[in-house]
Amino acid sequence: EVQLVESGGGYVHAGGSLRLSCALHGFTFESWGVGWFRQAPGKEREGVVCFSSPDTTTYYVDSVKGRFTVSSDSANNLVYLQLDSLEPKQTAVYFCATRPFYLCVADGVFSDAMSYWGKGTPVPVSP
Repeated sequence: EVQLVESGGGYVHAGGSLRLSCALHGFTFESWGVGWFRQAPGKEREGVVCFSSPDTTTYYVDSVKGRFTVSSDSANNLVYLQLDSLEPKQTAVYFCATRPFYLCVADGVFSDAMSYWGKGTPVPVSP
């Protein structure tokens, strides 16, 4: 059974940093794509980052370029999202999701492209 578990969220002040982790349990595919999504209070979920393995293709939505960095430890089925220079408007629950054999595309990362989802980790950013 495939399970995704996010961790690393928590309260942070504006300007601070966090590193989120996404553990892909029970995942045995050699090729996969992982998307990071977020849902702010009262807003729809949006895709912010995509990472695919083993080609290491990445995608960042414009609003997070230069602030968020995705990386992976493929041997251990871990994907990380480094969040730097956080702002209160980035307060959200952050989710990771995956789909076997998915390659990131240049025009976005889309919820309906994903097969498996984690339950999310909250990132409240205070002023």
